Amino acid sequence: MSETPNGSKISVVSIVGARPQFIKAFAVSRKLRTNHEEILVHTGQHYDEELSDVFFEELGIPEPDYNLGIGSDTHGQQTAAMIKEIESVIKLEDPDIILIYGDTNSTLAGAITASKIDSLVAHVEAGLRSYNREMPEEINRILTDHASDILFPPSESSANTLKEEGISENVHVVGDVMYDSILWARDISSEQSEILSRLNLEGKEYILSTIHRAANTDNPDRLNSIINALLDSPSTVVLPIHPRTENKLRSYDMWEKAKSGIEIIDPVGYLDFVRLIDESECVATDSGGVQKEAFYLDTPCITMRDETEWIETVESGWNVLVGADKERIQEELRTRHQPQEKPNPYGDGTAAIKIVDTLVSSINE
Repeated sequence: MSETPNGSKISVVSIVGARPQFIKAFAVSRKLRTNHEEILVHTGQHYDEELSDVFFEELGIPEPDYNLGIGSDTHGQQTAAMIKEIESVIKLEDPDIILIYGDTNSTLAGAITASKIDSLVAHVEAGLRSYNREMPEEINRILTDHASDILFPPSESSANTLKEEGISENVHVVGDVMYDSILWARDISSEQSEILSRLNLEGKEYILSTIHRAANTDNPDRLNSIINALLDSPSTVVLPIHPRTENKLRSYDMWEKAKSGIEIIDPVGYLDFVRLIDESECVATDSGGVQKEAFYLDTPCITMRDETEWIETVESGWNVLVGADKERIQEELRTRHQPQEKPNPYGDGTAAIKIVDTLVSSINE
């Protein structure tokens, strides 16, 4: 494991706030903490116990050193509250570097705060673009990349995107840290998870769906189209319900209709979720992270969005974009196929160690 040339340690403030970030941080934290100091900051962006605490427990991530408890709000209010609290933490801890993940408001808040007080900031999952600026995540990605000192794109194409935007220094293609995590979780979940028996499911005889993105949930026409398509699925559809999605279904008077033909379940832990992906016929989702998880587990994916930042999954044939078009979703649910070959554009499952090695080298140059 990494050490500085003279045997000294480095200190890192890692900022997380949402489920995918917990999974990514797990991979890096277990490598980082072997020889170095990590101060873990949980912004509280996902504050529901089923979406937050359970992931720390299952993955063995130490309790956060700081839980800011920001919670839900408008994008501006939430980000501003995070900036204020993160600034206090950074000034108190005085770390060597701030490590941020992905594209959430927690990510952007960490980048802005670090840049304002002249702290080094490293961005895991740099260079991803959907090219849809109506997505809050897209703005977060762009601003975060341009405020970061060290950038960790997961693929060559994302590194090329950074280069096209004028970012070419301190760019390190390391692969995807989620790949590291899912290799571990796949083996553990196959031994420990009892989710299939609890739900009375047979492997490869159901479709797993997730819906949470604001572009779908905040638009009743899009959400209705998606629900109608899932109701017409030839196989059982299992939908772990996101709190936002449940609230919107109820407010649009779609809740009873959705429950009538979709197996709606409470949010599940990471190991159970990995097991559900691994044993499903296919995944129908609007999540960026779930697209990758399906790809890594050799499960075909139907993405209910108009674009994706994970273009390699589409180019390889393992993922298809259908938007919220009812007919297209229905068609793919009935005619999907599993390609014979699969490329490996996101590394070999060793991204975390590469990230830690690069952080140590960068700080001790």
